[in-house]
Amino acid sequence: MPRYGYARVSTRDQDVGLQRAALAAAGCAVIRAETASGASRAGRGELQILLDFLRPGDTLVVTRIDRLARSLKDLQDIVHDLKARGVALQATEQPIDTATASGKAFVDMLGVFAEFETSLRRERQMEGIEAARARGAYKGRKPSIDASEVVRLRHVENLGPAAIARKLGIGRASVYRVLGRQAAT
Repeated sequence: MPRYGYARVSTRDQDVGLQRAALAAAGCAVIRAETASGASRAGRGELQILLDFLRPGDTLVVTRIDRLARSLKDLQDIVHDLKARGVALQATEQPIDTATASGKAFVDMLGVFAEFETSLRRERQMEGIEAARARGAYKGRKPSIDASEVVRLRHVENLGPAAIARKLGIGRASVYRVLGRQAAT
């Protein structure tokens, strides 16, 4: 029964080393790892490669269920897909056995908590941003488009929106947005 490991961290300043070591100790010969948010399966190529590769009788091993998914729906979809294909799921730090009703309930419960934790983090982040805005310390992302250059190219060099977009390496919609704001003022 081949065992395949999946490790995930959310940010570049985190390290998958401990997860890799735990998965290797659990008998995983192949370990796929990536740096990506667990809030969605989108953009998680290593997970998709592993899910596509697994065959009946294989075991997918993670250190914790929240490494696999932080969305209850994604977790349930993955577990359902694995079960339908005859692939077992195991977590090294949690007593997971998706073959039993209590194991499936435990997986769902862990998924609920992982999603709850993500929601709490997002709420705290938004509260922090609002507090910083109230203090005048948060201005948002710095503009990536030099609006004065767009206006200058339009009015001084008499370039059209498509030519401005090409020259500055931005989208035409961005040019129209800048010119629309300038016209409104």
